[in-house]
Amino acid sequence: METNNSFDTFNFIIWSVTFIIVVFKFLQSICLVPTKTSYIVERFGKYHRTLEAGFHALIPFVDQVAYKLDLKEETVDVPPQECFSKDEVNVEVDGVIYISVVDPVKAAYGVTHYKYAATQLAQTTTRSIIGTLELDRTFEERDVISAKVVEVLEAAGHTWGIRVHRYEVKNLVPPKTVKNAMEKQVTAERNKRAILAKSEGDKLAKINKSEGLKMEMINLSEGEMQKRINEAEGKASEILTIAKATAESIKKVGHALHQKGGEEAYKLQISELFLEKIDKLAKPGTEVILPANLTDFNGWLKNIGISLDN
Repeated sequence: METNNSFDTFNFIIWSVTFIIVVFKFLQSICLVPTKTSYIVERFGKYHRTLEAGFHALIPFVDQVAYKLDLKEETVDVPPQECFSKDEVNVEVDGVIYISVVDPVKAAYGVTHYKYAATQLAQTTTRSIIGTLELDRTFEERDVISAKVVEVLEAAGHTWGIRVHRYEVKNLVPPKTVKNAMEKQVTAERNKRAILAKSEGDKLAKINKSEGLKMEMINLSEGEMQKRINEAEGKASEILTIAKATAESIKKVGHALHQKGGEEAYKLQISELFLEKIDKLAKPGTEVILPANLTDFNGWLKNIGISLDN
């Protein structure tokens, strides 16, 4: 009786485990594939089909998902590596690859690990390209290096079922001694440019200053010349005006002399002017020499050619 109970218990355990396994496999046969993802299904270990995004049902114990591939663009870091340039300088280079899976079947079966394969190929291609460039050009030809690596990876990517979008060189690190020498060279170039800029500035300042002095002297000379011209023209105009006035006065005097009583009036006016001049000489500290006969006024006038007699 106890033997039968033990047998029944054992059978129950076996059926329970079998039921659990069947349920688990049934649940595994239901696949929900996310967007931008592909599942590779194998039947009895052989490729059967590729599952795209959505709901899918598999045959339990017959079909199984062997690979799950992400179709979105991925970023793969290329580890740092030492490369020798054409002039035998050791530089450390690293980068990053941007790739995506375009053929899930080739990505699963065409290569063991497409990310690792792309990384290795990028490293070897980078080494070969840098070996053809001198150190100075490696810093200038990053675009050339990137384009060549992408070209090589794209050719291999057709077999691996991947597409290489771009490759970027992140760092190019020369040895410390070379780096120090390059920094000194850059500093020397900057100092050279600073000295040249300062000398050009001093040169321009001196030129501007001399041009300013030149213009100042020209303006001063032109101003002085114009001043003298104006003064000369003023004096000439004054002399001309006086001469014209004098000529007009003489003309009028001559005309008046020919009139009746004109000559007597002229002589009288001359006498008055003469007396006024003598009166002005009577100032303190002024010595005046007079004729001996002060009462002979007509005799004074005759001495200067004027007679009051008719």
